[in-house]
Amino acid sequence: MTAKETVERELKLAAPDGFELPDLGGEPLEPRTFTSTYYDTSDHRLARAGITLRRRVEKGKGLWQLKLPQGAARRELEQPGGPAEPPRELARLLVALTYARELSPIAKLRTRRAGFRVADDGNGKADVVLDSVAVMDARRVVGQFTELEVELVEGDEQALEAISRALRKAGAGKGERRPKVFRVLGLYDDDPAVPADDAAALGAMLVRQHQQILANDPGVRLGDDPEAVHRMRVATRRLRAVLRAAAPLLERERFERLRGELEWLAGVLGPVRDLDVLGGYLRTEIARLEPTDEAAAAELVERLADECEAAREALFGELASERYFDLLGVLDDATATPPLVSTGPSLEAIAGREFAKLRKTILRAGPAPSDEELHRIRIRGKRARYAAELAEPLAGKPARRFVQEAKRFQDVVGEHQDAVVAEERIRALAGCQKAELAFAAGRLAERQGTRRAEARAALPRAWARLERRGRRAWA
Repeated sequence: MTAKETVERELKLAAPDGFELPDLGGEPLEPRTFTSTYYDTSDHRLARAGITLRRRVEKGKGLWQLKLPQGAARRELEQPGGPAEPPRELARLLVALTYARELSPIAKLRTRRAGFRVADDGNGKADVVLDSVAVMDARRVVGQFTELEVELVEGDEQALEAISRALRKAGAGKGERRPKVFRVLGLYDDDPAVPADDAAALGAMLVRQHQQILANDPGVRLGDDPEAVHRMRVATRRLRAVLRAAAPLLERERFERLRGELEWLAGVLGPVRDLDVLGGYLRTEIARLEPTDEAAAAELVERLADECEAAREALFGELASERYFDLLGVLDDATATPPLVSTGPSLEAIAGREFAKLRKTILRAGPAPSDEELHRIRIRGKRARYAAELAEPLAGKPARRFVQEAKRFQDVVGEHQDAVVAEERIRALAGCQKAELAFAAGRLAERQGTRRAEARAALPRAWARLERRGRRAWA
């Protein structure tokens, strides 16, 4: 049976003692009582990746629910099943997190829920519910709390915020962002501590990127979430760049092996992500062509979709390989005991060095850099940004402002590189077999020249702003 799937967008608010839901003009929801048993590995590997797996029993029926991070929202998959083990379709999505580990119950909660379906002035709708939660140990209640949830039904996040404002006026307070089970177990505070020193900051960065790889692995395996591929690839690249920049602080043998394997993983994720991006761009651009050219150019998207599907199948094969699971094991070891040496430059010094390398690359390229030189500038820009992110917890506001400006700089040089790649791919996809297709492809390729020119025109100002922030941050 195929899992039912929804995207959950919600806000959580605190319900103080005696709080009652105000009259927001909505329709009452049917009161519910259900029991949820949460599952995880003994080291809370799912929770550390922001993933929850539970079996909910309501009116005698059992339903397994898997919730995966999806940006500001959560992707929820549901499938009926007995208590012995999760349904196979859900379990296969968790193989990277459960490899050589067993899932077992970690908490059991009984929830009594009452609420209303409320509409805001912008035609959005949300379910506003007050949950009275009992923490169970067998049949014994060992803890209790209440929680107010606003879950979007129709509309966008503005509807959520409008309804939550009305609830705060009625006495609701700032709530937990964590899932209920994290709150019960005391896992992963909303406000993590600021690292005390460079070693702690580097260790925290390694942990965050490791968790991002694991958190997005299930979405990649689902095969229909381009952003999961993107986030997993970014985490892989960022982790590799951090290891490169922080090389003086790391044990050479351990970090070089890890960097090499991360390069391999980024390489197998890259084709899928690049083809997804190009496909989305082409669909938008083709829709702007004249009807005759639009019909001819549609074949480009079909050819690209075939390539993307082949790349995705190759990616699935690599994610099932021993090499991938070996890499995850190396990452486990590196985050449990970071490969740090006792002395070395500070993270601020490392970030300053990466910025200096970017500046040198730009000065060497001159006022009219070639496409290849702009590509090198883009790579240097990423390295400078990631090094700054590593130093940011200790360097404070100047580093944070540098990172913000570096993102804008990356957008400019990234747009140029996207245009270069798009033109190459369009011409390769078109071939010369059909005159109509070749003409439409030529129109699309011509637009890439305009994109490149616009990016080049924006580059001097983007660099001037970034250089100013860099001088202030790393003087």
